[in-house]
Amino acid sequence: RVGAYLIDNLIALIPAFLAVILFSGTNPGETPSAGASLVAFLRYLVSLGIWVYNRAIQAGRTGQSWGKQVLNLRLVRMADGQPMGGGMAFLRDLLHILDGLICLLCIGFLWPLWDARRQTLFADKIMNTVVLSEG
Repeated sequence: RVGAYLIDNLIALIPAFLAVILFSGTNPGETPSAGASLVAFLRYLVSLGIWVYNRAIQAGRTGQSWGKQVLNLRLVRMADGQPMGGGMAFLRDLLHILDGLICLLCIGFLWPLWDARRQTLFADKIMNTVVLSEG
């Protein structure tokens, strides 16, 4: 699961990383040109769009983000074993914020290590989802 999450975020961060490189060419204290700022802003939007497409739309329709596809994992509803839909997948990712904030130690993300169903403390338990290995 962690590997899939890292793959997903690395893919989404490529355009944003390129935006950082674009700004690294300016001298400290120098204001970047309006054109460079616009290009950087657009690259950040592309990163956000890639993340939303991959983590919400793609994962919601098929149960697999690109990272989950690579690692043969599938996100499904516990009730029927089907993908949860884009909106619910997006909401689940927002709930992961709680998984990361609890005690600032990411306890929610570590919860699958001892949980019988391998669910995160908030996102999976609230959304009633599980991540299954298909390999």
